[in-house]
Amino acid sequence: MQVVKKTELSSSGVTGYLGMGRAGMVSTLWINVQQWTIDGLDRISSRLGRSPRAAPHLLLGLRGEREALFELRRLGYTVVARRWTSPKLRGDLDLVAWDGEWLCFVEVKTRSQRNAMIPAEVAVDRHKQTMLRRMAQVYLGRFPEEKRGNIPIRFDVMAVYLNGHDRPFELFRGAFG
Repeated sequence: MQVVKKTELSSSGVTGYLGMGRAGMVSTLWINVQQWTIDGLDRISSRLGRSPRAAPHLLLGLRGEREALFELRRLGYTVVARRWTSPKLRGDLDLVAWDGEWLCFVEVKTRSQRNAMIPAEVAVDRHKQTMLRRMAQVYLGRFPEEKRGNIPIRFDVMAVYLNGHDRPFELFRGAFG
């Protein structure tokens, strides 16, 4: 399992630009503009009293999934599905993305603060892993049969900690098999 930590994504989105070429920097800036626009629309909606009505923990999870989507795009992933469901199984796949040749099924765990005793990624227990594997099999069933066996897959877990203006992330590539 490879762990990628990006613990300080500032609200200005400037960290991480060092060492990038012009194309990478423009791409990252464009992703940031998209994220800032959606965040701004959310704030306007909230002020107008039109924000979604759901339990606070569910709203936190949805926000974390969206933050993870943008962070994965910054890391070079191509996100192809969000909150994918199947009528055949209970549950959903938070994010499905390509990382180079790898098709990644990304489980996002969001917390409002860090807890050193119980990190967010621990919430992906054996039961959840089994469910994710089954969902991935159904998702792969949508590909032509002759190509299915040649697609390398990976299960990643992204921990998102939303506390204040900082948006720390931890990405666990190949978290389980």
